[in-house]
Amino acid sequence: MPSPPAESPAPGPAPWIAMYHSVGDCFDDPYRVTVSPARLERQLRWLVRRGLRGVSVAELLAARDRGEGRDLVGLTFDDGYADFLGNALPLLARWQCTATLFVLPGRLGGDNAWDPLGPRRPLLTADGIRRAAAEGVEIGSHGLTHVDLTRADDTRLKAETVESRAALEELTGAPVAGFCYPYGTVDRRAVAAVREAGYGYACAIDPGELTGRHALPRVHVGQGDTAVRLFLKRRLHRWRRRPVEGLR
Repeated sequence: MPSPPAESPAPGPAPWIAMYHSVGDCFDDPYRVTVSPARLERQLRWLVRRGLRGVSVAELLAARDRGEGRDLVGLTFDDGYADFLGNALPLLARWQCTATLFVLPGRLGGDNAWDPLGPRRPLLTADGIRRAAAEGVEIGSHGLTHVDLTRADDTRLKAETVESRAALEELTGAPVAGFCYPYGTVDRRAVAAVREAGYGYACAIDPGELTGRHALPRVHVGQGDTAVRLFLKRRLHRWRRRPVEGLR
């Protein structure tokens, strides 16, 4: 008698994934994308003292696929700012954490020209990205040039997804599994393009009904996030986020 078909894992609660950007001086920060090294260290200490550990999204999802990892928190850093190497990487190592760094291979060594109000912050070079990868940081794609995929034509959409992945795999010599939607904006067409480009997962911000493996919600973490605010954000995340198909 043939065995019944295996059932897919039921949807599980969305994993907690923190979204960072730059780590440095917060004095001029109109978009609130910067945390100071001192604040980041306090936030990492908060995690560790609660029995939690910050890891890359790939490690987090792999653990969840095994029905484990409830003590893991995904740490992501968008845009690939050059200050990651000197300010974030040593703190991650000190607190025995890892992270995912979403970078822009079309802007290597450039700056955040997409932010009209500035200030201009340098982005990692190819050597900087390779150094981060050598230190155990997962490298993911943030697209080629940081454009809103929901407004991109078909040619640009393919370049931002397919070509950015190929460029990063050539640069690092390793597979690239993760994608991050610039600005957090996402629609069904963008999700389909990312999936078809071969990514195993993708991060958004608050994708609503699109929540899934290729549109994972994240929680913004900034300079103002003290221990109390982190506690509330983690607690509210459990109530507000939709389950993710295939995660246990």
